[in-house]
Amino acid sequence: MNGLGKRGEDLAAERLESLGYAILERNVRLSGGELDAVAREGGAIVFVEVKTRSGTGYGTPQEAVDLVKQKRLTGLAQEWLQMKGLEDMPARFDVVAVTMDSRGRPGIEIFRNAFEAVS
Repeated sequence: MNGLGKRGEDLAAERLESLGYAILERNVRLSGGELDAVAREGGAIVFVEVKTRSGTGYGTPQEAVDLVKQKRLTGLAQEWLQMKGLEDMPARFDVVAVTMDSRGRPGIEIFRNAFEAVS
């Protein structure tokens, strides 16, 4: 992961924790890829995808979580839930979009329940 991506993930985790999310794991490697973060908020498991950009020349960060990415994240989430024996737990997908301005100051947007599970 590059420095920008790591900084974005750190900022996202800090913001989520300040909003009451409990970060359970970060950078979870599974057979089909990696989950940026797994958290708990209330009674739900939250699978968090963090996208960081230094501008919007290639689109907004949240636009990068397209249908292909959503399908991959769905599979990873199912694998994680099975591995932990939590298949019956309510779960959702949040996307955290981090955009750095020209001075390196972050703008952070959280998209709760950003998409439904895709099969």
